[in-house]
Amino acid sequence: QVQLVESGGGLVQAGESLTLSCAASRSFFSRNIMGWYRQAPGKQRELVAHITSGGNSNYADSVKGRFTISRDNGKNLVYLQMNSLKPEDTAVYYCNGKQNLAPWGQGTQVTVSS
Repeated sequence: QVQLVESGGGLVQAGESLTLSCAASRSFFSRNIMGWYRQAPGKQRELVAHITSGGNSNYADSVKGRFTISRDNGKNLVYLQMNSLKPEDTAVYYCNGKQNLAPWGQGTQVTVSS
């Protein structure tokens, strides 16, 4: 069974940084473009960044220039470096495949205070 375990969230002030980590099952990780999603209260879950196994990445306009996604193919880990955080980045963050979805993990809460 595929497992996705996110970590690294927390409470920060606007302008600060956080790095999120996601550990994925090897078989799922190796076959998929991996993405970071977020869901704010009362809003739909949205894809904020994704990365291919070769390292090509893409970002939502709302985070472009501030967030960086990376992956460690040897350790089945995907990261999201978040800089210059804004209150509107407050959400639960999840990782998953971009084209193929596994059961969602528990996510990690990111709260940005103004």
